[in-house]
Amino acid sequence: MFQIIFNEISAAEISQLDTQLQLELLMEFEVQPSDLEQVDGDRFGRIERDGRTLHRYRANDYRIYFEIVEGGVLVRRVLHKNTLQDFFYRSSLPVNEDEEVGQSKVFWKLIEEADRAKAARG
Repeated sequence: MFQIIFNEISAAEISQLDTQLQLELLMEFEVQPSDLEQVDGDRFGRIERDGRTLHRYRANDYRIYFEIVEGGVLVRRVLHKNTLQDFFYRSSLPVNEDEEVGQSKVFWKLIEEADRAKAARG
């Protein structure tokens, strides 16, 4: 199992949830290296763009987007599934969720927002 590290934005997103839900999500979010070798599309997904790879984990009604870093998992965003479902409904594109997310500039802006916040801070 990897060590789980939250960036500032994902930490804020998960802290907005009630404590019981936070515990449920964290208990469910167990990532083994073997889980990422063959993503199943159900629990785990892979999102790629411009040489960058993120992974997606479905936990209850939430999607946890993360990167593999040395010794652990860096959680980039924790989003409610309806956030993405609404986007896909409006866009009506006939591709799977991970492919669509990988092509979405809006999604990558959400991910890069944390990088900019960290750079501004210090």
